[in-house]
Amino acid sequence: MQPTLLIIVGSTRPGRVGLPVAEWFRELAQRHGKFAVGFADLAEIRLPMLDEPNHPRLGQYLHGHTKEWSRQVEQADAFAMVVPEYNYGYSAPIKNAIDFLHREWQYKPVGFVSYGGVSGGTRAVQMLKQVVTTLKMMPIPEAVVIPFVQQFLDEEGRFLGSEPLEQAAQLMLEELWRWSEALAGMRKR
Repeated sequence: MQPTLLIIVGSTRPGRVGLPVAEWFRELAQRHGKFAVGFADLAEIRLPMLDEPNHPRLGQYLHGHTKEWSRQVEQADAFAMVVPEYNYGYSAPIKNAIDFLHREWQYKPVGFVSYGGVSGGTRAVQMLKQVVTTLKMMPIPEAVVIPFVQQFLDEEGRFLGSEPLEQAAQLMLEELWRWSEALAGMRKR
């Protein structure tokens, strides 16, 4: 059975670039062929700011939106977070989505597709790595970094990745697959 890769779109801003970037990455992940590919658009999921009264480590969720988010994350074996950089950091929606849950993230690898201006979102990723390791996730070094992201959008707003970006995505997908296999035993305990 194929492991499941969940691609998470980490921006909810109207007119965001994250959705076309994530759709491009989803197509590459499907072509890669080693994952069943899931897709979680935080703008569609519409999680409120953390509204659960119990600590997420307890798994005692009261709200339907949390239970559904828990189910989706629990079923994944690996993650690719498509994240922008806002003011030298990560977006509030991705941090909120992470904070809703606890055990569902554990012992799973995560890769980052980041985008932005000159830094390509790398400062956001550096901060997110601190967050995900606290949840016992394995952030892999391979990444897709997209500086000056606007240059890759066509007139219809579709993201057109370059050959180097596609190569970076393939390397990241391969490592996500390896780590998802390696960590499978830890997730079963």
